[in-house]
Amino acid sequence: MLAIEWLDFFILILATFRLTHLIVFDDITSFMRKPFLTATIQENASGQLEEIIEIKGSGLRYFIGSLLSCYWCVGFWCSVITVLIYYYLPAAFPLLLVFAVAGAAAFIESKS
Repeated sequence: MLAIEWLDFFILILATFRLTHLIVFDDITSFMRKPFLTATIQENASGQLEEIIEIKGSGLRYFIGSLLSCYWCVGFWCSVITVLIYYYLPAAFPLLLVFAVAGAAAFIESKS
């Protein structure tokens, strides 16, 4: 059985959180979502702005769009990626640490 230290586990959690947010929400990665999703901003009945996501195409394109529009789905695959990197590419641990620090900073910022 593969063992993991609690601090490394916490780092993986934060790195996965940040990577997931990067893929699903951040403007810097919108080029990845653009072929699969259309996002429009609309005002709702209470006057608040809402982002409406529409999935493009059919078949594989629709499937990928569905995946990219689901935070939980992308989060699962990001966790698979971060765990595989942790176990099979230990030299990449500093990158996971950077994602973890950025994830912690984003979490703190969202609570302030």
